Amino acid sequence: MIDVILAILAASAQPGTERGAAGSTAAAPVPAAAQTALAAEPQEATGRFTTAQEVKPILAATQANWIHVREFDGQDLLYVTHLWSWRCGLAQVKLGVNGEEPETWPLPDCHLEEGFPNMIKEEDGLPYRSYPLGSIQQIAVEVTYDDLTTENLTFSRSGQPLQKSAD
Repeated sequence: MIDVILAILAASAQPGTERGAAGSTAAAPVPAAAQTALAAEPQEATGRFTTAQEVKPILAATQANWIHVREFDGQDLLYVTHLWSWRCGLAQVKLGVNGEEPETWPLPDCHLEEGFPNMIKEEDGLPYRSYPLGSIQQIAVEVTYDDLTTENLTFSRSGQPLQKSAD
């Protein structure tokens, strides 16, 4: 429900200063050697939910929605739809499944020319990855906001936050 309210507020806000895109649209993990250094972005509130300043309170209030595991067609599907929905205030998202080293999950570009810059379009790809059925037990999530602050959470298969550590 909060997503709907915030989307309505964003649509009614006047466009502000546009900022750079949050990342690439590739669905494959980005090798460590190919990752570029992150740079902090200006934190001018625009009312369009495109900065860490605007997105952090939303993601803090909706932590239980960050990831979702769904069993479908003989597979576990790990969804990051909620994080994609607020990606314009993010610089990077990393996930590690079952204790594996977290890997970067590329974020689609922000659609700054649109009324809803955080909308997910068909050309953005799919906000999930598949794993063998029943294999996902725990998911570590590292969110880097575009002001370069980070937040780390570990989730159970059911999507419940297990532990939190701030960097």
